[in-house]
Amino acid sequence: MPATKAGFIGLGHMGRPMAINLLNAGTDLVVYDLSRGAVGELVERGAKSAASVTHVASNCDLIFLRLPDEVTCEHILTGEGGVFANATPGTIVVDHSTVSLGMSKRSADRAGEERVQFLDAPISGGPEGAAAGTLSIMVGGDEDAFDSARPALEIMGANVVRFGENGAGTAMKLINQLLTCVHTVAAAEAFNLANAVGVDIRKATDMLQKSFGGSAMVGRSGPITADRKFENSGAAMRNLIKDIGIVMSMAEEMKLAMPTGQAAADILYEGRDTGLSDLDIAATIIPIEKRSGR
Repeated sequence: MPATKAGFIGLGHMGRPMAINLLNAGTDLVVYDLSRGAVGELVERGAKSAASVTHVASNCDLIFLRLPDEVTCEHILTGEGGVFANATPGTIVVDHSTVSLGMSKRSADRAGEERVQFLDAPISGGPEGAAAGTLSIMVGGDEDAFDSARPALEIMGANVVRFGENGAGTAMKLINQLLTCVHTVAAAEAFNLANAVGVDIRKATDMLQKSFGGSAMVGRSGPITADRKFENSGAAMRNLIKDIGIVMSMAEEMKLAMPTGQAAADILYEGRDTGLSDLDIAATIIPIEKRSGR
């Protein structure tokens, strides 16, 4: 990897296994997270601990971020003690967070002011893909910066594609998240129908995955729904609630019709409003069941 030292900010359900894969590949890695326990685990695996975001920014020439929401992301990237203000010119900053298109473009503009290279590079594949190093990584930004970061990105992802200039990676992720939300709710609706007519969900999942009705969300949600194991998930409903909000706001600004997106949003917001946000995304079946009187 061309960088002499890499940094990773954000060691949650996705960031932690991504950082571990970098370490396992021999990367000289500095890590930062508000959770000292998460940092301690990575230090035990060979990482160096950073005392602050400023420490990461000023000591690394390739910096990865995986943050939970746009507010946090903007603060970490553009704040006074943030990455852009404290990074050395020429540093490559790679944001794996799922944010709005506007946020990614603002980040790119601010990075340019500080002579920092910025890649928006959101990911898909869930905690399982992050652990296995098989993530899809959708990248927007300068081609030379992408080429420099690519060896590290390919440690974390099996499908690493540059879609164009800054914003293109985020745009691709939002397209993906629209489909993820719709497919998740559609799978829940199908499983509710299966329960109503007495079809075993596990058998249904197996058949659907061999038929036109199958999808990644059918495959992952089927067993979870069958077992009703919605607690302690690395893919909580709150993430889709956040993402569909970003997608629908963008659609409204662009005056795009989103009929299935709106239907999925209605179910996700119903889940949020009834206290289901921390449950697995497969728990979208619960508001559907309630509407069905089940």
